[in-house]
Amino acid sequence: IRIVMPSALILLIPFTAMEFTNEVNWTVGDFIVASILLFAAGLSYDLLSSKAKKAYTRSSIAVAVLCCLLLAWTELAVGIF
Repeated sequence: IRIVMPSALILLIPFTAMEFTNEVNWTVGDFIVASILLFAAGLSYDLLSSKAKKAYTRSSIAVAVLCCLLLAWTELAVGIF
């Protein structure tokens, strides 16, 4: 539940934006892919940080997972790379 709830709250942002503007046009498939990405990133962080004992190691893991998540999200969203 520690991973699912933050993922769901993040996905509420585009869902809410779709109600107020036509700039955000997500389909069901977009929400599925985004939820898989967010869940995988949260699960990766949880598994990797459980092995780390020091705070700076957990911080480094968080930055690495976040960078990977943002890279994948950007690539899927607009195909920059």
